[in-house]
Amino acid sequence: MNPFKSPFTLVLAVAIAMVGCATTTQTSTQNKESMLVAAGFKTITPKTAAQKQKLQNLPPGKIAMIKKAGRTYYVYPDAPNNQAYVGGPAEYQAYQQQRAANKLAEENLETAEIYQDEAMNWGAWGGWGAGWGPMGMGVGMRGGRF
Repeated sequence: MNPFKSPFTLVLAVAIAMVGCATTTQTSTQNKESMLVAAGFKTITPKTAAQKQKLQNLPPGKIAMIKKAGRTYYVYPDAPNNQAYVGGPAEYQAYQQQRAANKLAEENLETAEIYQDEAMNWGAWGGWGAGWGPMGMGVGMRGGRF
């Protein structure tokens, strides 16, 4: 049976392919930056040479926690664009919640792929109906056959 017969299956396959493409570094970086902005992080552009040097020294692709004057800041550097995303504890918590929700959405999409009726060929072996249970598979209390 062709798994791409139904329009739903085709749409789902395309969506999954698109998610697969989203694993590239550039796309995942853009996604992270979008989530940071949505969580309330502000985009800051360094103005002095010292600020630019600090931006260059931050670990690329990672959020750094910085304490300054008794306050905690979370900084995500975007050195190629000469900017950084900066937020406080509340913004960082909102970002973490978005990441968790995003991971759950990806897991739901993967589950949808796994449990497609047509792709799993349910009809070929009777689905959950006839053929299952102690008597249907030839394993029963009476026949004793296996």
